[in-house]
Amino acid sequence: MTDNSEYTPPRVWTWDSENGGRFASVNRPIAGPTHDRDLQVGQHPFQLYSLATPNGVKVTVMFEELLAAGHAGAEYDAWLINIGEGDQFGSGFVSVNPNSKIPAMMDHTTTPPTRVFESGAILLHLAEKFGAFLPSDPANRPEMLSWLFWQIGSAPYLGGGFGHFYAYAPFKMEYPINRFAMETKRQLDVLDRRLSESTYLAGEEYTIADIANWAWYGQLVLGRLYDAAEFLDVKSYANVLRWAKAIDARPAVQRGRMVNRTSGDPKMQLHERHDASDFETRTQDKIGNAAE
Repeated sequence: MTDNSEYTPPRVWTWDSENGGRFASVNRPIAGPTHDRDLQVGQHPFQLYSLATPNGVKVTVMFEELLAAGHAGAEYDAWLINIGEGDQFGSGFVSVNPNSKIPAMMDHTTTPPTRVFESGAILLHLAEKFGAFLPSDPANRPEMLSWLFWQIGSAPYLGGGFGHFYAYAPFKMEYPINRFAMETKRQLDVLDRRLSESTYLAGEEYTIADIANWAWYGQLVLGRLYDAAEFLDVKSYANVLRWAKAIDARPAVQRGRMVNRTSGDPKMQLHERHDASDFETRTQDKIGNAAE
């Protein structure tokens, strides 16, 4: 490993607002709103405020899967939160998620409406409300919950660790890239070994554990995250690839990953979703004139 210049931490850390690479303009060491902005509210029972990052995709896939399964009560409005422009620090959004991260949701089926934030919490809330995408055998529930929370605990090493240093840091650094590449490959091996034993993570049924993990690890091995598929040799994880492709072929998943998307292929972008017909009738104004 090459020897980079040594860094000595100061006795007391201070914030350098210019340091932080691509996301320096929106990263900060304090919470709370930076400006007043009310959130829009549509006509459906669920109001989602999000962006099609992997964490956002988890929830839009879940909504589309619920609707495809016949749960008409799962109709939702999906409003775009542009994190690059600091929408997550508006007062309305912070009132729904004090952590200022997407996704966040208001459930208007209750009086007063219930806020739910953190993608795993939203998945579990919706699954329990509709009795869907949970194991039919209660004995398998702990397995499902274990893989759901495994994803929540593991993905920061993939996204904030590997993804940041490999794709977004202002310059390449060998040590953190090697460290987080090793951990990402270890995680892929964990999944690959599990998926050599069963069709899905909790057994033979597709559950919210699969939805959560697919948004990160499925899209990673399908070449959609960080342009890192070759670097990580994802083709060596045959069981993960089999699982990822099977989930990717589901029509609800294909719709879900389009919602609140603002980059990539324009045909795969639907900035906001307010009705099922939006997938067929979206205009160039909605999806942008070109891929970003």
